[in-house]
Amino acid sequence: MRRLLLWLGLVLALAAVPVLAQDQTGENAPTAGEPGADLDYATWERMAERAEAQIENRNTTTDRMEEIRSQLAKWRAALQSAQNANSARIATLRQQIDALGPVPAEGETEADEISARRQELASQLVKLQAPGIAAEEAYRRADGLISEIDRTLRERQADQLLQLWPSPLNLGNWPEAAIGLADTVQRLWDETVEAWEDPKAQEEFFDNLPLIVVLVIVALALMVFVRRWIERLSERLFQGASVRGRHFWALVASLGGIVLPTLGVVLLSWAILSSGMVGEIGSQIAVILPVAGFVIFSAAWLGARVFPRLQGDNPVLPLPSERRAEGRFLSVMMGMVIGANMLRAAAMDAQSYSDATTAVMSFPILLAGGLVMMRLGWTMRRTSESDEKGASYSLRLIQIMARGLTALGLLGPVLAGFGYIQAAEAVIYPSMMTFALVSFLFIMQRLFRDIWALVTGQEEGARDALAPVLAGFVLSIASVPLLALIWGARLSDLTELWTRFTEGFQLGSTKVSPSNFMIFAIIFVIGYMLTRLFQGALRSTILPKTKMDQGGQTALVAGVGYVGIFLAALIAINAAGIDLSGLAIVAGALSVGIGFGLQQIVSNFISGIILLVERPVSEGDWIEVGGVQGKVRAISVRSTRIETFDRNDVIVPNADLITGRVTNWTRFNLSGRLIVPVSVALHSDIPTVERILREIAESQPLAILNPPPLVVLMGYTTNQLNFEIRVILRDVNFSLGVRSDINSKVIQRFRDEGISILTAPLPAEADPSKPAVSVIALADLVQDDLPPPASKRRRRKARDAGEDDAPPEPVTTTPPETEP
Repeated sequence: MRRLLLWLGLVLALAAVPVLAQDQTGENAPTAGEPGADLDYATWERMAERAEAQIENRNTTTDRMEEIRSQLAKWRAALQSAQNANSARIATLRQQIDALGPVPAEGETEADEISARRQELASQLVKLQAPGIAAEEAYRRADGLISEIDRTLRERQADQLLQLWPSPLNLGNWPEAAIGLADTVQRLWDETVEAWEDPKAQEEFFDNLPLIVVLVIVALALMVFVRRWIERLSERLFQGASVRGRHFWALVASLGGIVLPTLGVVLLSWAILSSGMVGEIGSQIAVILPVAGFVIFSAAWLGARVFPRLQGDNPVLPLPSERRAEGRFLSVMMGMVIGANMLRAAAMDAQSYSDATTAVMSFPILLAGGLVMMRLGWTMRRTSESDEKGASYSLRLIQIMARGLTALGLLGPVLAGFGYIQAAEAVIYPSMMTFALVSFLFIMQRLFRDIWALVTGQEEGARDALAPVLAGFVLSIASVPLLALIWGARLSDLTELWTRFTEGFQLGSTKVSPSNFMIFAIIFVIGYMLTRLFQGALRSTILPKTKMDQGGQTALVAGVGYVGIFLAALIAINAAGIDLSGLAIVAGALSVGIGFGLQQIVSNFISGIILLVERPVSEGDWIEVGGVQGKVRAISVRSTRIETFDRNDVIVPNADLITGRVTNWTRFNLSGRLIVPVSVALHSDIPTVERILREIAESQPLAILNPPPLVVLMGYTTNQLNFEIRVILRDVNFSLGVRSDINSKVIQRFRDEGISILTAPLPAEADPSKPAVSVIALADLVQDDLPPPASKRRRRKARDAGEDDAPPEPVTTTPPETEP
């Protein structure tokens, strides 16, 4: 216990050394956001000169460079805040100077009072601008020094990766490595023997022996027995819990497989340190042992989650049981490779052995890691065999990662074999950690989905829910900095990127920062919501109480929406302080390209506005445009949606409704003319036919009697007379039902009167005493002598649009629920 407390005290003391050293210099960096007037520029000057000297000195260590960079970053943040000193007062003075009018041209004079006032204000402006100008100059210097340090550190990092050491495959380097390994073992043994021969150490050991025994027993129990018990508990929860919560509770229980065994390793390390039988090397190994244990148990946990014993439904990797068992074993081996490298570094790196010794001792670990990665990549690629009929995005990502593991697992040992040990380490270990990170993200995505299913109570709906997907996406984005650190990025590089992001960028004469975007987004969303609320009030409360028709109401609501969105964007831009005047030239240049490239879109947009303002077509109208007939269902700024009579939606560009010919059957009134063609035999009595057809037309309930219906003899052929019934209906929407009723009555009356609609040769078994009657639709007649009348062409278009295929409607005065 005393040694443990001593160790913790040493860690705290080491952490306090940089702070004490910094305080002794008397040149601490200022706090970010400190007013510029309080900055000590003399101290900054000494700091900058010392930093420049350290940068020019090639012997400056990397740690010292990082320390100097940290101080410069603090100075830069304070100087950036100081640039805005007196900004409000400066803006006021500039407005006062502008209010005095322009400066007189050469040869012109102005009043003495105005001239004196202008000079006074200009003098005050210069004094107020001085701190900001000084802060900006110092800021540029600090930023330049930080850039030089970053470039120097990156060059050193690249040189370190490309450093060529003696090849571990050269047998001549093996004796030296064996000597180094034997020396490490001998030093460890000598430390233990030396401590054992010390009476005080022996006395301390025997005093702590009960504690050591208890710690070792508990540690072994946690690492061996408790870990197995937790695995069985997790499997039982997965099998026995409810469908809605089994995944979640099984995952929570499995976390004990990391925490408790790692706690056992910590207790084992504590027991080693409490024995007093270890020296410097043994203490370093004991300190690093919990970290290595955590890595191994975490790798085992990830392997058990990615390659579970029980496959269950919707697994991460669709693999057979033997492949999953191999994946779990390879995951544990991956953790052991990383842990072995940690222990090797703790035992040997502090001894300053030669590069040949380090290369030979590191090569077996790197080779084992490469083999594990290649085998794991091969195992993961077997998922394509289990999912041949189209893999999902996650499985495709896994396939890419599997190929990457295979390639990098081969590249690492090859580089190590040639002597590029550090480059090989930069390939093998980050690849393993990347695999662990991606696996963790997959597990967390499943966890979010299980939590959502547990909260909502919908297991099937949770798979396609948006909230778990967004949570996983945010977590993936948040893991990008961690991925960069894994692959060698420095923490200062990430902080520099964040600093650049928070500083913003220049847009015209305005500097736009993330805070400006946040202000813009908040105000625009508020304006958008208010616009939608006002539209809802208009649509449901105000406009229904007016005499405006439905089409006008829709147009007004849509216009209010467009105006509201435009005003919301304008107010948000003004509130965010974004000055778009500098983009006028760019906007003018882009307008030319937009005019050519988006000509049709702009034309449809303008046409949509014209439709909403003039309203030649409204929602619910029956129109015909470009050979398409139907009811207008929606009018937007780009297109109009028409529902045909066979219930198909046709999207018509608005430009066609403005520039083309449009027939609106129901825009201003519902009345319309119906033409029904009738053909009778050539020998039929014309006055009788006309009388019958007129009576049938006048008997229709929807027919308008003023003007009265007309019966017209349109022409004749060698075997028939062609008549037309022309009647105006009160509601043209019922034309199809009226047509059907007229045709049925014509057939009945002609049959009663003995009039042949069309003569045809009689079959042999037919009775010649009875007149032959056959009904043939006009659309099915083929007239060679006369061109088809206009009504026939109109009917053919309606039949092509699907009108004639619709079922006939009853002739009633009450509008039906569905269109014809």
